[in-house]
Amino acid sequence: MEVIKKSLGQMGTNCYVVWNENTLEAAVVDPGFEDQQIGDIINDNKLKVKYILLTHGHFDHLGGVNQIKQLTGAKVLIHENDADCLVDPKRNLSALAGIDMVLAPADGYLNENETITLGEIVIRIIHTPGHSKGGVCFLADGQLIAGDTLFNTSIGRTDFADGDLSELLNAIEMKLFILDDATIVLPGHGGNTTIGYEKMHNPFLKGRF
Repeated sequence: MEVIKKSLGQMGTNCYVVWNENTLEAAVVDPGFEDQQIGDIINDNKLKVKYILLTHGHFDHLGGVNQIKQLTGAKVLIHENDADCLVDPKRNLSALAGIDMVLAPADGYLNENETITLGEIVIRIIHTPGHSKGGVCFLADGQLIAGDTLFNTSIGRTDFADGDLSELLNAIEMKLFILDDATIVLPGHGGNTTIGYEKMHNPFLKGRF
């Protein structure tokens, strides 16, 4: 599995382009802002983008969705609990930034423990609510694209309307910290980490092991 990470926009949202090097089937995860860098990666590597995968429905992870969909014709997938974020500026928080972002409805939903395939690459969906009701992570090939669920020594904010700190901590403990310690965590903002490192050093999860 090939993965290229790009930090986009003023909020430094991490977008990931993931693909099968044999079939060139690809997914773009969280295209947060319109940025030619993502289109260049797709074109330069002759990728066949099948999916735009969204870890959750906040605007800083959605801004480039229309651009990538127009370029590739890919299906936009999001958890059902965050699906209305695509069409509601209040739910996706863009109204707070004075943007009023409205996108087309999702083409399908991401469900707990279902899988998405790119050739022989299998991407498992893990529902991790707490930052938002429809937050998900994507696990494939020893790597976890975590969105705003888990960061390097931090966790996602829970002070938005649909945030829940207890729910987020439980999701991390029960669903992510059971993964192999060597699992590489690719977060929605900031630098990479590992599950093992976060077990040892994440201050928000101290005392839970």
